[in-house]
Amino acid sequence: MLTILGFSMVTCFMYLIMTKRMSALIALIIVPTLFALAGGFYSGLGEMMLNGVKALAPTGVMLTFSILYFGLMIDAGLFDPLVRAILRVVRGDPLKVLMGTAILTLLVSLDGDSSTTYMIAVAAFLPLYRKLGMNVLAMTCLINLASGIMNLSPWGGPTARAAAALNIDALDIFIPMLPAILLGCVTLVGLAMLFGVSERKRLGVMRLDSQHLENIDLGFGDAEENEANRRPRMFWPNFVLTTVLLVLLVVGLLPIQILFMLAFAIAVMLNYPSLAQQKARISAHAGNVLAVTSLIFAAGVFTGILSGTGMVDAMAKSLLAIIPHSFGPYLAVFTALVSLPFTFFMSNDAFYFGILPVIAQTAASYGITPEQIARASIIGQPFHLLSPLVPSVYLLVGLAKVDIGDHQRFAIKWGILVSLALMAGGLLFGAFPLYQTG
Repeated sequence: MLTILGFSMVTCFMYLIMTKRMSALIALIIVPTLFALAGGFYSGLGEMMLNGVKALAPTGVMLTFSILYFGLMIDAGLFDPLVRAILRVVRGDPLKVLMGTAILTLLVSLDGDSSTTYMIAVAAFLPLYRKLGMNVLAMTCLINLASGIMNLSPWGGPTARAAAALNIDALDIFIPMLPAILLGCVTLVGLAMLFGVSERKRLGVMRLDSQHLENIDLGFGDAEENEANRRPRMFWPNFVLTTVLLVLLVVGLLPIQILFMLAFAIAVMLNYPSLAQQKARISAHAGNVLAVTSLIFAAGVFTGILSGTGMVDAMAKSLLAIIPHSFGPYLAVFTALVSLPFTFFMSNDAFYFGILPVIAQTAASYGITPEQIARASIIGQPFHLLSPLVPSVYLLVGLAKVDIGDHQRFAIKWGILVSLALMAGGLLFGAFPLYQTG
């Protein structure tokens, strides 16, 4: 009963937002509430919802101040030299713009933090797409998938969770997967070329001279207002502050929420010392903050009900129960394949700490090691980051000003392709076996 209820709830939610019959914000709240009531979970429903909201509250705080911080850096012009440099290289060629999007995002994603990657990549590339009239969904797709590939680093969430769940070293998971990750990167760049050829046919190549390059509006609002908010003399202080922030994020000296709060407080005082200017800058980005954080807390309602009612556990156990005994030698490939839907419909924590140990224990009887199962389990991460249950995706679509349903319709098939490329690489280079008997 719980399994049917859980899958029906997720399917209904996806249908409503992808067909635009309901906004994601409303669907995240209404759909799970109705399904929980239909399942008879009257008692404790409010507590389930509140627990989900509490669990995502730190993420909401982090996104609030990270949006404010990077929005402030965009206002001040920190990323202008980077965008100008990219412009000089691409010279109005959509193919080069899309290739640059994929390659630069892969490099920026090395820090393992999707939110930071999205803010930097969108700030750098969105003005180019606007100027050239390119499809912004191609940009969000590439940025989303690039982050999913590079999130497989040892300091990224999935690999660390798999290592902790199976009590193995994260490097033992990561190093044998390097050729597969490289194949995933090549696939992404190939995807960028595919998009680029299509956009070049549609738009042609715009010839941008030096004057065009300098006149492109690199802000997110009125051109005159953007120019007034620029702080070219503060470039180096802002660059140093942002570099220190990113280093501290990687080192983990303080919680990420606190680091962004402190960095924003310092940045706003340095660039806009007047109280009126500070209020104006905060107000200018309040819309982005509200659009993202409201979705985060609404997602907390969804995940709280999904977990609190036991739907997640029931869905996982039901899927595992249908595995025939003869399929045992193929458990590594099975793990890779089910990591796509499992991590799309539930959190990484639920998958890696609830399901993965069960699969690994079963696989051991067939001679498949925990390390091999762990490597297979991270295959679905590019697809996972497209899930409406992943908070950072709302930041990406919010900054790019695109609808999450449109983004998913465009990107889901390509997310599956990139994940399958990772799986092919894992099998080809021996990270995990196609068939194994004890």
